Amino acid sequence: MIIRAILEWDEEVQAFSATCPALNYISSCGDTREEAIANLKEAIQLLLEPIPDRWI
Repeated sequence: MIIRAILEWDEEVQAFSATCPALNYISSCGDTREEAIANLKEAIQLLLEPIPDRWI
């Protein structure tokens, strides 16, 4: 699955932010591009992870 992400440098906090508009604008950040992308991938995995029945 290919999901478009927007990667931006935030001068104020001196970090990269990665945002995915297709998934309710979920976002993450990191000190490097690679770290921001890896953190966004993890956030997307957590978002798409099913909720166990015992918690519903």
